[in-house]
Amino acid sequence: MKYLHTMIRVLDLDRALHFFVEVLGLKVTRRNEHPEGKFTLVFLSTGEADAPEIELTYNWGQTEPYTTGRNFGHLAYEVDNIYETCAQIQKMGITINRPPRDGRMAFVRSPDLISIELLQKGKSLPLTEPWLSMPNTGEW
Repeated sequence: MKYLHTMIRVLDLDRALHFFVEVLGLKVTRRNEHPEGKFTLVFLSTGEADAPEIELTYNWGQTEPYTTGRNFGHLAYEVDNIYETCAQIQKMGITINRPPRDGRMAFVRSPDLISIELLQKGKSLPLTEPWLSMPNTGEW
Protein backbone atom coordinates (compact mmCIF):
# COMPACT_ATOMS: atom_id res chain seq x y z
CA MET A 1 0.00 0.00 0.00
CA LYS A 2 1.00 3.60 -0.51
CA TYR A 3 -0.23 6.35 1.83
CA LEU A 4 -1.99 9.02 -0.22
CA HIS A 5 -3.73 11.71 1.83
CA THR A 6 -5.61 12.74 4.94
CA MET A 7 -8.85 14.68 4.48
CA ILE A 8 -10.12 17.34 6.85
CA ARG A 9 -13.22 19.49 6.52
CA VAL A 10 -12.71 23.22 6.90
CA LEU A 11 -15.23 25.95 7.71
CA ASP A 12 -13.26 28.84 6.17
CA LEU A 13 -11.16 27.79 3.17
CA ASP A 14 -9.17 31.03 2.95
CA ARG A 15 -8.26 30.87 6.62
CA ALA A 16 -7.29 27.20 6.33
CA LEU A 17 -5.15 27.88 3.25
CA HIS A 18 -3.42 30.74 5.04
CA PHE A 19 -2.54 28.39 7.88
CA PHE A 20 -1.35 25.46 5.78
CA VAL A 21 0.37 27.47 3.03
CA GLU A 22 1.58 30.65 4.72
CA VAL A 23 2.19 29.37 8.24
CA LEU A 24 3.27 25.78 7.59
CA GLY A 25 4.74 26.28 4.14
CA LEU A 26 2.81 23.56 2.31
CA LYS A 27 2.16 23.93 -1.40
CA VAL A 28 -1.16 23.63 -3.23
CA THR A 29 -0.80 20.66 -5.58
CA ARG A 30 -4.30 20.82 -7.07
CA ARG A 31 -7.70 22.39 -6.54
CA ASN A 32 -11.02 20.95 -7.72
CA GLU A 33 -14.30 22.86 -7.68
CA HIS A 34 -17.43 20.68 -7.64
CA PRO A 35 -20.44 22.96 -8.22
CA GLU A 36 -22.77 19.97 -8.64
CA GLY A 37 -21.95 18.80 -5.10
CA LYS A 38 -21.33 22.31 -3.75
CA PHE A 39 -17.84 21.61 -2.43
CA THR A 40 -14.19 22.43 -3.14
CA LEU A 41 -11.20 20.13 -2.65
CA VAL A 42 -7.72 21.57 -2.21
CA PHE A 43 -4.74 19.21 -1.97
CA LEU A 44 -1.52 20.33 -0.27
CA SER A 45 1.88 18.72 0.20
CA THR A 46 5.46 19.52 1.05
CA GLY A 47 6.18 19.58 -2.67
CA GLU A 48 8.52 16.60 -2.56
CA ALA A 49 7.97 13.86 -5.16
CA ASP A 50 5.35 11.31 -4.02
CA ALA A 51 4.77 13.22 -0.77
CA PRO A 52 1.49 12.41 1.00
CA GLU A 53 -1.09 15.16 0.83
CA ILE A 54 -3.64 16.88 3.00
CA GLU A 55 -7.03 17.23 1.36
CA LEU A 56 -8.99 20.25 2.55
CA THR A 57 -12.70 19.78 1.91
CA TYR A 58 -14.75 22.96 1.90
CA ASN A 59 -18.52 22.42 1.78
CA TRP A 60 -20.16 25.53 0.35
CA GLY A 61 -22.71 27.08 2.64
CA GLN A 62 -21.45 25.42 5.82
CA THR A 63 -21.97 28.01 8.57
CA GLU A 64 -21.58 26.01 11.78
CA PRO A 65 -18.17 24.80 12.92
CA TYR A 66 -17.59 21.07 12.55
CA THR A 67 -17.34 18.94 15.64
CA THR A 68 -14.01 17.18 16.03
CA GLY A 69 -15.54 14.00 14.68
CA ARG A 70 -16.77 15.73 11.50
CA ASN A 71 -13.80 17.91 10.60
CA PHE A 72 -11.49 14.93 10.18
CA GLY A 73 -12.57 12.90 7.17
CA HIS A 74 -10.46 9.87 6.33
CA LEU A 75 -7.06 8.37 5.64
CA ALA A 76 -6.49 7.13 2.09
CA TYR A 77 -4.30 4.32 0.76
CA GLU A 78 -3.60 3.18 -2.77
CA VAL A 79 -3.77 -0.60 -3.31
CA ASP A 80 -2.68 -2.82 -6.19
CA ASN A 81 -6.00 -4.69 -6.42
CA ILE A 82 -9.07 -3.22 -4.71
CA TYR A 83 -11.05 -6.48 -4.92
CA GLU A 84 -8.29 -8.68 -3.46
CA THR A 85 -7.61 -6.14 -0.72
CA CYS A 86 -11.30 -5.92 0.26
CA ALA A 87 -11.68 -9.71 0.20
CA GLN A 88 -8.65 -10.10 2.47
CA ILE A 89 -9.94 -7.44 4.87
CA GLN A 90 -13.40 -9.01 4.88
CA LYS A 91 -11.90 -12.45 5.71
CA MET A 92 -10.37 -10.82 8.80
CA GLY A 93 -13.87 -9.96 10.02
CA ILE A 94 -13.85 -6.29 9.02
CA THR A 95 -16.97 -4.79 7.44
CA ILE A 96 -16.54 -3.19 4.04
CA ASN A 97 -18.69 -0.12 4.73
CA ARG A 98 -18.56 1.19 1.15
CA PRO A 99 -17.81 -1.70 -1.23
CA PRO A 100 -15.78 -1.11 -4.42
CA ARG A 101 -18.82 -1.24 -6.70
CA ASP A 102 -17.02 1.06 -9.14
CA GLY A 103 -13.85 -1.05 -9.23
CA ARG A 104 -11.95 1.88 -7.76
CA MET A 105 -12.91 2.95 -4.24
CA ALA A 106 -13.90 1.34 -0.95
CA PHE A 107 -14.17 2.45 2.68
CA VAL A 108 -13.63 0.58 5.94
CA ARG A 109 -13.42 1.89 9.51
CA SER A 110 -10.80 1.37 12.19
CA PRO A 111 -11.75 0.14 15.67
CA ASP A 112 -11.84 3.82 16.68
CA LEU A 113 -14.23 4.54 13.80
CA ILE A 114 -11.67 6.37 11.65
CA SER A 115 -12.67 6.07 7.99
CA ILE A 116 -10.05 4.51 5.73
CA GLU A 117 -10.41 4.98 1.97
CA LEU A 118 -8.89 2.33 -0.28
CA LEU A 119 -8.22 3.42 -3.87
CA GLN A 120 -7.34 1.22 -6.82
CA LYS A 121 -3.91 1.99 -8.24
CA GLY A 122 -4.21 3.14 -11.84
CA LYS A 123 -7.48 2.66 -13.68
CA SER A 124 -10.62 1.16 -12.17
CA LEU A 125 -10.90 -2.61 -12.35
CA PRO A 126 -13.73 -4.18 -14.38
CA LEU A 127 -17.00 -4.26 -12.44
CA THR A 128 -17.58 -7.60 -10.77
CA GLU A 129 -19.69 -9.40 -8.19
CA PRO A 130 -20.09 -9.68 -5.28
CA TRP A 131 -18.92 -6.07 -5.05
CA LEU A 132 -21.16 -4.66 -7.79
CA SER A 133 -24.42 -5.34 -5.94
CA MET A 134 -23.13 -5.10 -2.35
CA PRO A 135 -24.86 -2.31 -0.40
CA ASN A 136 -23.22 0.20 1.90
CA THR A 137 -23.11 -0.79 5.56
CA GLY A 138 -23.20 1.77 8.35
CA GLU A 139 -21.23 4.99 8.07
CA TRP A 140 -18.03 5.49 6.17
